[in-house]
Amino acid sequence: MRKNGAPLIMPSEAADLILDRTAPLPSETIALLEAPGRFLAEDIVSATDIPPFDNSAMDGYALQSSLLHGAAPSSPITLPISGEAKAGDGPDGEVPAGTAWRIMTGAPMPRGCDTVVPVEDTMESGGNVSFITEAKPGDHIRRAGEDISRGMTVLRRGDRVTPAVLGLLASLNMTEVRVPRKPVVAVISTGDEIADPGAPARPWQIRNSNAFSLYGEIFRCGAVPRYLGIARDTMEETRRLFAEAIQCDVIITTGGVSMGSYDFVPDVLREMGSSIVFETIRMKPGKPCVFATIGKTLFFGLPGNPVSTMVSFIQFVRPALLSLVGASRLRLPEVKAVLQEPITKKKGRVHYIRGRFTVEEGSFAVSTTGSQGSGILRSMHEANCLIILPVESPGAEAGDIVTIQLFGHEEIR
Repeated sequence: MRKNGAPLIMPSEAADLILDRTAPLPSETIALLEAPGRFLAEDIVSATDIPPFDNSAMDGYALQSSLLHGAAPSSPITLPISGEAKAGDGPDGEVPAGTAWRIMTGAPMPRGCDTVVPVEDTMESGGNVSFITEAKPGDHIRRAGEDISRGMTVLRRGDRVTPAVLGLLASLNMTEVRVPRKPVVAVISTGDEIADPGAPARPWQIRNSNAFSLYGEIFRCGAVPRYLGIARDTMEETRRLFAEAIQCDVIITTGGVSMGSYDFVPDVLREMGSSIVFETIRMKPGKPCVFATIGKTLFFGLPGNPVSTMVSFIQFVRPALLSLVGASRLRLPEVKAVLQEPITKKKGRVHYIRGRFTVEEGSFAVSTTGSQGSGILRSMHEANCLIILPVESPGAEAGDIVTIQLFGHEEIR
């Protein structure tokens, strides 16, 4: 049985204690097309200019801008066409003075030309082209290096490989990239009262939702979830699954960390020589929450109620996993919002209340998702934020400005 009287710590302190014990895992080299969603293990410095040469941003005509002084719809200027530049072709000599070259988007700028006039502002006939607008030097030209210059640090360690980043890496002629390896995360449910989906269940058992919610959250963080099953309420069963889980980088259990006579997780942790960092947090939901280290393995003992499990994961496990996979941004965004309904609470714990925000006239407004029982998982599905009420707050009234933590739709960076 676990020991009573574990000190309560603030959620912010708990989060800091966890992150003090995490760092990106060793890196590995992977093919570029395997990199989406991963995080860079090193800065990326460009060895070239992008674009590598001056080129046309439009289909049109390249020429000297001074030739079009005074051009207007009522007084067009007509020039002979002396050549053509296609995308993918190299420069082909210098444009003869007093002439224009037909040019395609992406084609290198011919020597002797300092502007491009879009085709829609011209009329071509019989080998000549007429212009109805003046032009300035540099119009519709993409300059060499205007996107990326040689020697520029294009990307930073910890940047996520988004579709745009993938394109940047390809434009730098990279075919592979170094990223921290993915942590393997063991998930263990505990308790005789739960049964997995599809398994036979007695009338007094409930289905195991926690392991599946956690599986999805772990996957979303870029880690590799491994569900090991349910540890029934015996020391032997708990020991057996922990012996398998210890091979992983992270272990997450749900249930078995409270004050019950059959909550064996802390006892097994101590048997394994773990260093328990904290056991209870000044928050609701999620007061019973164990964080420990077993050698190099991180352990999170989350509470058993479905909402408590998910809220605890969001606050504590998610930042740790993002640290392991090498992300530079570990915390969820928080903004201020106008509360649309009153909320009551007792002082003494930080409350994380499931909410749904909208943006009205450029400001955030937020309401609760209804009943806040820690077993009502539907409230998490309907939420897109958590309303955070401080430890000494007695609650909040409609119209008050509150802090909300956005989740579920954010892009991890």
